[in-house]
Amino acid sequence: MSDATEGTAEDMVAEADTGARHVTGFSAKLIFWICILWSVFQLYIASKVPGIVAQMTSINDFANIVAQARYVHLAFALTLATLAFPILGHRNRIPWYDWVLVALGISACLYLVIFRFEIADRPGLWTPTDIMMSGIGMIVLMIAVFRSLGLPLVVIGGLFLCLAFFGGYSEWVGNVTNYGGASFKKAMGHYWMQTEGVFGVALGVSTTMIFLFVLFGALLEKAGGGNWFIKVAIALLGALRGGPAKASVLSSMMTGMISGSSIANTVTTGTFTIPLMKRIGFSPEKAGAVEVASSTNGQLTPPVMGAAAFLMVEYVNIPYIEVVKHAFLPAVISYIALLYIVHLESLKMGLQGLKKPGRSIGVVMILILFLTGFFAMAAITFAVIGIRAMLEPMMPGATVYPSLVLLVIAYLVLLYVSSKYPDVEVDDPNSDVVVAPRLTPTFWGGAYYALPIFVLVWNLMVRTEHLDRLSPALSAYWATITMVIVALSHRPLKAMMRGEGALAEGVREGWKDFVNALESGARNMIGIGVATGAAGIIVGTISLTGAHQIIGQVIEVVSGGNLMVLLVLVAILSLILGMGLPTTANYIVVSSLMAPVIVSVGAQSGLIVPLIAVHMFVFYFGILADDTPPVGLAAYAAAAISRGDPIRTGIVGFSYDIRTALLPFMFIFNTDLLLIDVGFAKAILVFFVSLIAMLLFAAATQGYFIAKSKKWETAVILLIVFTLFRPDFWLNQWQDKYIMSTGVAVIEEIGKVPTGTEMRLVISAPDFDTGIVGQKTVLMTAALEGSGEARLRDVGLTVFIEGETLVLDEPFPGTPFFEALANDYDFYGDEPAQIVAVEIENDRPPKELFFIPALLLMLVIGWGQSRRATQAPF
Repeated sequence: MSDATEGTAEDMVAEADTGARHVTGFSAKLIFWICILWSVFQLYIASKVPGIVAQMTSINDFANIVAQARYVHLAFALTLATLAFPILGHRNRIPWYDWVLVALGISACLYLVIFRFEIADRPGLWTPTDIMMSGIGMIVLMIAVFRSLGLPLVVIGGLFLCLAFFGGYSEWVGNVTNYGGASFKKAMGHYWMQTEGVFGVALGVSTTMIFLFVLFGALLEKAGGGNWFIKVAIALLGALRGGPAKASVLSSMMTGMISGSSIANTVTTGTFTIPLMKRIGFSPEKAGAVEVASSTNGQLTPPVMGAAAFLMVEYVNIPYIEVVKHAFLPAVISYIALLYIVHLESLKMGLQGLKKPGRSIGVVMILILFLTGFFAMAAITFAVIGIRAMLEPMMPGATVYPSLVLLVIAYLVLLYVSSKYPDVEVDDPNSDVVVAPRLTPTFWGGAYYALPIFVLVWNLMVRTEHLDRLSPALSAYWATITMVIVALSHRPLKAMMRGEGALAEGVREGWKDFVNALESGARNMIGIGVATGAAGIIVGTISLTGAHQIIGQVIEVVSGGNLMVLLVLVAILSLILGMGLPTTANYIVVSSLMAPVIVSVGAQSGLIVPLIAVHMFVFYFGILADDTPPVGLAAYAAAAISRGDPIRTGIVGFSYDIRTALLPFMFIFNTDLLLIDVGFAKAILVFFVSLIAMLLFAAATQGYFIAKSKKWETAVILLIVFTLFRPDFWLNQWQDKYIMSTGVAVIEEIGKVPTGTEMRLVISAPDFDTGIVGQKTVLMTAALEGSGEARLRDVGLTVFIEGETLVLDEPFPGTPFFEALANDYDFYGDEPAQIVAVEIENDRPPKELFFIPALLLMLVIGWGQSRRATQAPF
């Protein structure tokens, strides 16, 4: 790849993520040191240092700054957005008005820190100075958003501000939300002076969690871990059919685990893999499309997930480990399916892989290596757990120290092994002869890079009787500290072990990597910092005006109350917004507006949709926007490397990602895929069946299974896919899932079911705001023995029998149904609230029986195609 092409791709990353202004002299040094200070500040507030320093100096401000971290965080983001991103084409210098904006932005943020006690003494009683600083802060924030993220988020934020200021003049808005409008003073106080707006949940998550994960990824990349991922992927898969494309998928997945940007992921891995794909026969557009699809899917991969995973923790109110559990299976299936698509493309074009010295590795051996690695990591994990359990009686609460000793020993051993092999260097993909590297020296040459990732996963996932999981923030902090040690020490230590005597040079290189990572991590956070602040305007408007009710009513009218139509509309909205918004902002906007609507319409349709499923639905479609033409920035970055057409690259990339677009709909209608209420044995079954279904769907979209598919074969394959994903659909045609009882028989049926039985109550009641009578389905568990009335009272529901009608009183505060019903429905209007029916699950055969005919039909199609295949399937 030419220097000009590489420069174009890197310029796109700068414009989108890190700042396109290239200054020299004092200005460059200032930006550099602000980045360093921001990263150091984030490490400082995540550690125990503030408390220690405050105790040693008796100056409480060292510790109090942790509580004010959101304001400082945004001050850094606004400063760097203003200095690093030009607004009027001044790319080589910083004009005077940008310095003014920097001063105003810092003042508006730090005003809340300096005068925090005075502000706390007069809550809601804002002074003219408060309002002036709030207005200044809002203006600087919107300018920073325009600089770093473009016009779309500014327009969306502006529309919500207009709703806050002028919505009270609309009779329709008032009827829907009871919103009477807000004065400038009230709105500015709401947005800036408290934590309902800009400094809300999203910015808090950016401050405490996202920055550390982004910094961890930057350290891993600068120390050489990103290059190691790519080389291991090439060594493992490069010699297979279409090997460079498969290596692109695998390396993008590994890089995506710790990267929050699909554009940066595209350039990082695509710089090496795209030229290799072109070399073996992929067209420029297809080579770029494979990289784009791989890199956008990288944001689906835990633990970072484009920073949205941490926001889900707050918005869905579930532990981080649960978010990872729900996201893991779809991400793995999606990537395996993409590998299969690449394989089918290679089969259709008759492509081969790279040459490889020595004995090549087959598919079976690769699977064995993956399983060996998995079981080895499991064995190490259980061994460490066992050692800590044995030491706990002797060292209560102090077993972390032996664990640190084991970690140091493991690091030194891996470094020693690595020193016996050449360093994993970056090869030139445009050289005359490109061969896939040997796996053994490549893997062991950088295996120590896996240690910080192991520390991160251990702290996030492992919990025992004597060991609690750490929070995501603390997990990222300790993983980052581990990565800092690796970045600083791996070069000099390897030089010592090799006896090269280049100790000083190794120390200098390590320090350079460390400092560059601090700068890179801060630059990568600029867009996220201002995006989460701007998203707070939208969330703040929703809490101030009830805007979600307006959007919800419009969408419900357009969709006609049909859940499937609603989901398609939400998917389109996510794609459109995602073309102009970063993943984080898109997720916040759409989930805040649409998640309650989907849950509500689902309940009216009799489908109880878990909130995490809705958030995952929105998140997936927001990610797909990165390769959706005509705007998809990742496609433009890939095209800059491949020298292909960016629109065509985006179209092909989106065609590869159609399988990813199928998954979110499955989240809604088949929550087994998210491992919701699924045991271990069933999880294994769900994985293999879902994987087969997704591979078959990929084969259908490619028109190629074992041989080129005929149209009727493609139709049959799609039928098989539907059956594997929705076996309950066919079972429901044969036998109802629920037995329904209505009228006064409801109480009798509730009293008859065994204790622990889960039932569905169908509630009919007038809407609190509109008075329109609607239905909602809620879950109820018979938790105690007794009559139907007693069981209803146990969950806070009181009923009165009036003829054949069960009139429902308002649920008791603090009971399970108070939040679900009392806030939405009017229990004292002219139309009574009532329990219309109870639905109890029917005793019927397992839906999995329909897997058998579907799989048999798959074998028949495969056998038929194998008879006319002209080449081996692998």
